[in-house]
Amino acid sequence: MLIPPILDHKRYSTPSVFSPSALLREARRQRGLPQQDVPEVCILDPDGDLVRQLRERGLGRRFEPWACYHTELDTFALAGRDVGIVGRVVGASFAVLVAEELFASGCKLLISLTSAGQIKPAGPTPYFVVIDRALRDEGTSYHYAAPTRYADADPMLVQRAASALAEGPRSIVGASWTTDAPFRETEDAIAAARAEDTFCFEMEASALYTFGKIAGVPILCLAHVTNTMGLGGDDFEKGEADGTTDALAVLERVTVGLGR
Repeated sequence: MLIPPILDHKRYSTPSVFSPSALLREARRQRGLPQQDVPEVCILDPDGDLVRQLRERGLGRRFEPWACYHTELDTFALAGRDVGIVGRVVGASFAVLVAEELFASGCKLLISLTSAGQIKPAGPTPYFVVIDRALRDEGTSYHYAAPTRYADADPMLVQRAASALAEGPRSIVGASWTTDAPFRETEDAIAAARAEDTFCFEMEASALYTFGKIAGVPILCLAHVTNTMGLGGDDFEKGEADGTTDALAVLERVTVGLGR
């Protein structure tokens, strides 16, 4: 039987030769950057709308010591403290690469908030999903942990986030389908995901949750369900200010609810 390369030669208990701290060290050396911790709470913003809106309002400030080769880190005030945010971190492999670097740089809690497509209707879009488990239909997680169907969130983080969102923008708790190929979502695949009580699809959660569990670091993934895969008119509408008004309200409530 052919074993696909993504499952072959994996030794999950063996440490990696290449570490994020080594990459960051060399980036700081090359760029003459000081070693300075990032904020303890950081946010991944795959769509980039939050970063853009914060900069346009003069609320986001670039964190100059951030040594990542691929991204910029901004800081802004949320719930009475400075938090970090990285925009346009799209897809499982990119999200985990940046997550590795953030936790190696002093991050203590990572929240990802991505737009998502509706699979199982839960009312009119847009609304938010606190992702409690994610179908592992991406490649990155299989480099971190042996095959399982789902990657589970930390139930305590989910419970606290759900309680914090009991009031505010509409939200539910549920499962997502993490895929590497949004333009290969066939009718059969969507029906299968719906049959498993999966509410939405996105591109990062299962890899982030798998990394978080293996690394022992707290990560919570939220989905902003904004579309029905372009099947109807007026799709992909996020709400006021490209959805950032509601998104910031959700992030503030979740951050406070998680005790950060």
